[in-house]
Amino acid sequence: DDGADGESNSIQNQRNILERYAREHRFPNPRFYVDDGYSGGSFNRPGFQQMMTDMENGKIRTIITKDLSRLGRNQLHTGLYIEERFPMFGVRYIAINDNVDTDRSESTELMPFKNLFNEWFIRDTSRKIRAVQRAKAERGERLGTRAPYGYRKDEQDRKKLVVD
Repeated sequence: DDGADGESNSIQNQRNILERYAREHRFPNPRFYVDDGYSGGSFNRPGFQQMMTDMENGKIRTIITKDLSRLGRNQLHTGLYIEERFPMFGVRYIAINDNVDTDRSESTELMPFKNLFNEWFIRDTSRKIRAVQRAKAERGERLGTRAPYGYRKDEQDRKKLVVD
């Protein structure tokens, strides 16, 4: 989530990539399931849950993502969805940029390794964010995005608060 009103730039760009791919490969009636602002580290995301419900109700034959990390960043669960859950409902899975297509078995050979790297990436990013937050706190900088009641952000230095 980039803080923009409406969909983030990332979601808009992914939607464009997916729309073009669907059009070029003649996938009719694309539907988009969006989880803007949610981490791919969890599958407890509203768009993902709706997609699973629609899949279980026979409304989906193919799931396409920009890459494997857009499906999820937990390598174990991502693999279980792609290799067990989707086939259970006769659903084909495609990750465009990772060249994964479950209709072509050779394209999934490196998939477990890519999923593992995706999980490591989210853990590494989380660790880096915590380190930055810790460093800010140690310098006495404000960590919140909003000023508490009775204060406002200083016009000259947005990192400081002044009494309102």
